[in-house]
Amino acid sequence: MEYPSAFETISYSTSLGELVGRRTASGLAFLGVPYARAERFCYAEPVEHWDGTLHATTFGAACPQNRGWHPHLENPERLFYYKEFRDGIEFHYDEATCLNCNIYTPVHAEKCPVVIFIHGGGFDSGMNCEDPFDGSALAERGVVSVFINYRVGVLGYLTHEAIQKQFGRDGNFGLDDQLTAIRWVKAHIQEFGGDPDNITLMGQSAGAISIQYLCLHPQNKDLFRRAVMLSGGGLFPQFALPRRAEDTHAYWLRFMELAGCKTFDELKAASCNTLFGTVEAIKAERKDNTYHNMPVIDGCLLPAPVDELIRTPLPLDYWIGYTNTDMYAPIMAYIGDRFAKQNGGYVYCFDIDAPGDDNRAFHSSDLRYMLGMLSTSWRPYDEHDRAASETMLSYLCNFARTGNPNGAGLPTWEPAKRGIGTRVLRICRDGVRMGRPPYGKLVRNFLQKGAPKA
Repeated sequence: MEYPSAFETISYSTSLGELVGRRTASGLAFLGVPYARAERFCYAEPVEHWDGTLHATTFGAACPQNRGWHPHLENPERLFYYKEFRDGIEFHYDEATCLNCNIYTPVHAEKCPVVIFIHGGGFDSGMNCEDPFDGSALAERGVVSVFINYRVGVLGYLTHEAIQKQFGRDGNFGLDDQLTAIRWVKAHIQEFGGDPDNITLMGQSAGAISIQYLCLHPQNKDLFRRAVMLSGGGLFPQFALPRRAEDTHAYWLRFMELAGCKTFDELKAASCNTLFGTVEAIKAERKDNTYHNMPVIDGCLLPAPVDELIRTPLPLDYWIGYTNTDMYAPIMAYIGDRFAKQNGGYVYCFDIDAPGDDNRAFHSSDLRYMLGMLSTSWRPYDEHDRAASETMLSYLCNFARTGNPNGAGLPTWEPAKRGIGTRVLRICRDGVRMGRPPYGKLVRNFLQKGAPKA
């Protein structure tokens, strides 16, 4: 999203140092705030101080990623999401400063519930300043929100025996960045008016899957209370589950060969042009690239296979959502419904087709509604869409406060329960109500439309 070139600033004092943010119509915004630093293929170290005054009035850099070097705009699927979430936005990429976050707060925030948002992008792309990612509507409703950047693709998920030797664990830099950000927020959000004991994680697609993984380790107990997983909650089929780190080494050794790097130190020193040129080369050679650019079983963040860990997730308040033309829509619905029933979670099916084309309720189409960002889209949303967005925002803010989305004036949303038929909240154009998941429609939409992929 674009902010006006002229804006009112506000000076703010924290234990980390002085900073200058923006005063907005709905509250305050502190953009590009560094939460950690990391060298290439090393784990992040949290930022505990900055020198001088931090000017947090413009978005920070994102992790370098393949689409910054090879946009592939001739690909209709990528062009679709470019128009949807990135058109008109100038992005900056920088390894040294990409671990930053955007913080949105009410003007006089004090002990407000906190939502930490983790973006999607298939683990190999994405950034915290794409068009829907704005916490202004949440700030208007008394919620502090933090949108984080983290490392993706080769910089986020490469594995190598040298990493294991140096750190005693291997890979998962991107997942570790997310955990580092959560810990940083818990340590410092009180200074921005947030309640460190009332944190909700929220993410979509790869961000939701990341949250699922973070909910499977006992060491993360007490870091956050709730989890909102949009288009990515539940256990995926066996073929899509994380592999053991050592089982991915051969892939990355081939990557090094294609990059012309004889040693790991040479790869650490290689230019981004070399890295992302090699990404293109290995994609042309292999079909299993997706499954190597994602979290691995490292004995640390993921200490065991996910299909074992998911039997005993953290005892949190859970919320799961999916759309009627989601990515692998029937599978997304099945795994989400099942996980919600097993854990007493709230689950919705977003069943409002996006106006303006025939892509129906495509993967991530619910984000604008959830974050109150319909007005920045090219799509001709109307009063029905705006009413649905208000309802979803109210549910989200209630959930962030108490773990229960229900409230005065809202249709009752029942949590999923074991031993009974699956019932979900159906968010439709003509209203919101409990009902059966529309599995038949999800199958038809998947077969007819597929799903554009970010």
